[in-house]
Amino acid sequence: MKMETKTIAQNKKARHDFFIEDTFEAGIELFGTEVKSLRAGKVNLKDSYADVHNGELYIYNLHISPYEQGNIFNKDPLRIRKLLMHKREINKLMGLKQTQGYTLVPLSLYFKGSKVKVQLALAKGKKVYDKRHDIAKKDAERRMQKATRVDRRSE
Repeated sequence: MKMETKTIAQNKKARHDFFIEDTFEAGIELFGTEVKSLRAGKVNLKDSYADVHNGELYIYNLHISPYEQGNIFNKDPLRIRKLLMHKREINKLMGLKQTQGYTLVPLSLYFKGSKVKVQLALAKGKKVYDKRHDIAKKDAERRMQKATRVDRRSE
């Protein structure tokens, strides 16, 4: 039986700012009003990152807007949230972060069945010239696509 996934938010800036080496899936510990706010799509992944602290994985700067009908049950929108992964996976990520200087960046937030999952990327930061190179490459591909489209129409 295949689980249905529904994307809530994607971090488009992450692919622009980082080289993505590997991806992992993690659960996230949330409260009821936060899940209701996620169902409405009120989340921002842009400046968030994950880190290991005392053998546990946490996500920082993940902004989930307060639920409008939440009253006193709403939590702080920028609170630190615990990510749920197996201990051996966390140890592996911690080792790679310390030895090779990787960063853990969330790429997307989605529902898998009724659970909320985060897709984490093991990433290295890009330099300015790397970003310029990527933009030039995409621009060249776009021009080639446009040129081939024009040729087909004239036939």
